[in-house]
Formats: sequence, C-alpha cells, structure tokens
Amino acid sequence: MRILITNDDGINAPGLKVLSEIAEGLAGPEGEVWTVAPAFEQSGVGHCISYTHPMMVSEMGPRRYAAEGSPADCVLAGLHDVMGDALPDLVLSGVNRGNNSAENALYSGTLGGAMEAALQGIPAIALSQYYGPDNLALDDPFDAARQHGAEVIRRIIAHDPKDQSGYRLFYNVNFPPVPGDAVQGTRVTPQGIRHGTHFSVEPHLSPSGRRFLWIKGGDQRAPTAPGSDAAENLAGFISVTPMRADLTATDQLGAMQRAFL
Repeated sequence: MRILITNDDGINAPGLKVLSEIAEGLAGPEGEVWTVAPAFEQSGVGHCISYTHPMMVSEMGPRRYAAEGSPADCVLAGLHDVMGDALPDLVLSGVNRGNNSAENALYSGTLGGAMEAALQGIPAIALSQYYGPDNLALDDPFDAARQHGAEVIRRIIAHDPKDQSGYRLFYNVNFPPVPGDAVQGTRVTPQGIRHGTHFSVEPHLSPSGRRFLWIKGGDQRAPTAPGSDAAENLAGFISVTPMRADLTATDQLGAMQRAFL
C-alpha cells in the first residue's frame, strides 16, 4: 500500500510522528509512506489553498517533504508533483494536537487535507487526539491514537464503499482524552455542536502600544447532543464520522424551491 500523510501542526509535530508509525504499519514492508506536511503550523486554515501565490516544497529526507502551504496544498503537492504518476492508495491527515469534533471540524486544516484528497478521488481519513486532564500530562498524550489508530483505519478502509459517485466520502476520527488502555470502544457518530460556546477574540497591547487580537477557542468540554462525536469522545469512545464536501442543506431544498415558484 502507498500512503500519503500530512497534517496541520507542521512537519516537526509529534502527532505526525505518531501518524508516520501508524502508516508504516499499515503499508507493510512492501509498501511506501510519503510525507508532505506544512513547513510551519497551519492550524485553523480549514480547506484553504494557496491559489494566489506559489509555494516552495523542500525535500527533508527520503519520501519526506515540507511545503510552505496549507494541508490541502500539501495534498495537491503530493498527488501532482512529489509522488509522480503513482497515486497513493490512501491519504491520512493528523494526528492533530487537540480534537476536531463538533464545530472544530469546520475550521480544521487536518480535515481540510482529508477533504482535498477526497475531492481528488483518494480515500482519506483525518485523525485527531482530544486533549483533557486525563491525558494532557501523560508522557505520551497521543497514547490513545497510537494504540488504536491502525485498527480504526483498517476497519474504515474495509467498509469504505468502493463505488462512489459525486462527492467522495472522507472520515473524521477523534480519539478520546484518555490513556489508550482506558478507551471504551469506537462509535460511528454524527458531527455535534457545542451550544453556548464559540470562537472569539481577545485584545492585547504589544510593548510598543499597538493593539492586536488573539483568536480564542471555546470550552472544549461543553455538552453536545448525546451520541454525537464530542459527547462520545468525552465518554471515552473513539468517534468515526463519515463526511462529504457537499454543503447543501438538503432538508431545506423543498421549502426554498416552493418559495421561488
């Protein structure tokens, strides 16, 4: 198996090293793992692409490249330049430092990389490690992802529909904020929403007196609907959420069409 991996935390992020180990195990001795990851952290860029300016791609080692761009840029570079004419069988993005459950998925560069791969027709999985008081102080806060990542990916691949028309599926996997041996299992879930919390800004003055704004995240333990991704993560379960890039609100099509009769 040929696997392309990327992330949004950057080429030197510890989660990418975890993902590389997972991918090497999946690819096997006859397979190949290629890395194209951002040269610098790209958290929160979503599905951004560098459409108006070029990006530099640097070879860091055998089958290992850093790109001055977003995760989606990295996937494009991997598929259409770095890997040549032999496309990967699978694209993996992560393992993200922090969760991409609920509304976080909409901002996530990790998800953006997987989405781009799906738009290019390649099976793709985004993987993120929820942080919390039960794993933040561990020697390896990625322990849950490290222990369970390969098996979750194998099961997704085995059940991924082979004949897909339209927008291809990609998958959002979030590992719970617990040690690996405390994981309760895996649940297939819808994307949740954390009500009453959201991103915001916090102003600060620089030493020179200039005013700057820092983006602030919301409470990551705010409740979501039972059975949704974040709720299951906080209960100790790995969540797997099938996704597509189609943003159509299909439940509203009929009503809106009648409004324009």
